Amino acid sequence: MPDVRHMLAAATQQLGERLDAELLLLHVVQKSRSWLFTHADDVLDIDVQTSYASLIGRRAAGEPVAYITGQRGFWSLDLEVTPATLIPRPETELLVELALQRLSDDAACGVADLGTGSGAIALAIARERPHAQVVATDASADALAVAQRNAQRHAISNVTFVRGDWLAPLAGQRFELIVSNPPYIESADPHLGQGDLRFEPASALASGTDGLDDIRRIVRDAASHLHSGGWLLFEHGWNQGDAVRALLHEAGYAEVFTAVDMEQRDRISGGRR
Repeated sequence: MPDVRHMLAAATQQLGERLDAELLLLHVVQKSRSWLFTHADDVLDIDVQTSYASLIGRRAAGEPVAYITGQRGFWSLDLEVTPATLIPRPETELLVELALQRLSDDAACGVADLGTGSGAIALAIARERPHAQVVATDASADALAVAQRNAQRHAISNVTFVRGDWLAPLAGQRFELIVSNPPYIESADPHLGQGDLRFEPASALASGTDGLDDIRRIVRDAASHLHSGGWLLFEHGWNQGDAVRALLHEAGYAEVFTAVDMEQRDRISGGRR
């Protein structure tokens, strides 16, 4: 029977990706990464080998690792994810960084996270700014259930979850900061039928022929929900910086900007009321 080293080698060859092979094995045995270096010669139980082979088969068919394991790390949080939620991505951490720069460490403030999904952005901000009161909205009841479980898992109590489309459930409320990672892929983009995107909720990915339908709505409606001087920040596609800055200017926002991600691509834009 193959030992751990040979199991990983075979899985890596099948997937063409060593990291995925390791993550799935660690998920099956419920061990940390250091276990791999001290148990490479171990021969695992047949039940473990069978479970691992099943997960490798699912990944080889294209299913995302995060959905197979049911979790994904984001910021300082280990989050539950399901096919009802978008998989949190590292580039979205830039949105959290920019949000935190605009929030005092010790002052009470209101923050809204639109389309929260797994709760990644809302919970990261709430963890770092315990005096903030964060409201997170999502149109999906299934997604909100995941986000609420993530809040409970990390004992983060300064977040409220509300079901509704974007700002619709926040009538009459104003905030110092509104953030969002909305859908921004063009509806006809062929990438939607490729790779991990095939398994993620389409409603969290695509937004009209140019990908900007939801961003237009958020930019239009957010101003009436911001206190004077409040900020709107949102993620968008690498080729949409010019277009979203134009939308922000047209809607009357000041200090309009775009920030680039680690690969020097336009990623986050925003403006101030």
